[in-house]
Amino acid sequence: MRRVAAALAAPTSTSKRMSSTPLVAVAQLTATDDRKENLRVCRDLAFQAKAAGAGLLCLPECFSFLGRSWRETVAVGQALEGSVISEMRALAKELKLWLSLGGFPEAVSAERGDAKVYNTHVILDDDGGIQARYRKIHLFDVDVPNGPVLQESRYTLPGDRVVVVDSPVGRLGLSTCYDLRFPEMYEALLRQGAEILLVPSAFTVPTGKAHWEVLLRARAIETQCYVVAAAQVGQHNEKRASYGHSMVVDPWGRVLSDAGGETSPILSVAEIDLTMLHEIRAKMPIKSHRRRDLFYGRSYGGESRSDKWQEPDK
Repeated sequence: MRRVAAALAAPTSTSKRMSSTPLVAVAQLTATDDRKENLRVCRDLAFQAKAAGAGLLCLPECFSFLGRSWRETVAVGQALEGSVISEMRALAKELKLWLSLGGFPEAVSAERGDAKVYNTHVILDDDGGIQARYRKIHLFDVDVPNGPVLQESRYTLPGDRVVVVDSPVGRLGLSTCYDLRFPEMYEALLRQGAEILLVPSAFTVPTGKAHWEVLLRARAIETQCYVVAAAQVGQHNEKRASYGHSMVVDPWGRVLSDAGGETSPILSVAEIDLTMLHEIRAKMPIKSHRRRDLFYGRSYGGESRSDKWQEPDK
């Protein structure tokens, strides 16, 4: 793992990195309601990622906007053809760098009449093309202990499908923040061939302190995937703060990169060793050992049943 200083760096050659262990760059930043400044920071981080030789830069949830109220979030919602994604597409093409845009408010089509948005995670290729769009499935409706009351469903519509996509660094499984608490989603991504699980987030400070690292490591261990989690950090406004600790975890559960809970913006760079990943899976074939016939019912070809225990004959 390498940490890159938060200063603008000139890009290196646009030639493709040919390596058995490609590099992934993981950003940590403190977004606010100043969208222009947020995008400037993202641009600086992208130049740093390119200079470091990364093939993919992962940005956190709310990378372009984090406001004070849900009404502000709805008001800045855009379609994929809008200025935010268009600017990021131009950046990806300029640097020849894949981008994971961890979550932005995607406007719902006007004909539906919904005053809501989707929380959308977008993958751009190094020509600026949109390779995948994932709309966050699990919405954060929680009264956080010693923290804020957040009701994402008040202004956000849930997605309805899991998404995987091939990339130069491996097969990506897409998720966003609160999805991390639902292991069945990550098994579904694994069944579709995921090798690297992306978990862009804006975790609250209380939930982050309690659960962030242990959940990331658990998802890595149980799926035998890399987990790459770009995070928001610090005080966004008087109402909202994020835990930080952007992290990369390998398929054995080892933390390769932890950006800490204070520095912003900052970039960490970690190697992705897919040969090692497949060696772990071969030596401990968890996927083939899963008893879906017992635990997942008819959708996996098994039967759902409940056998009542009986007193043995004396």
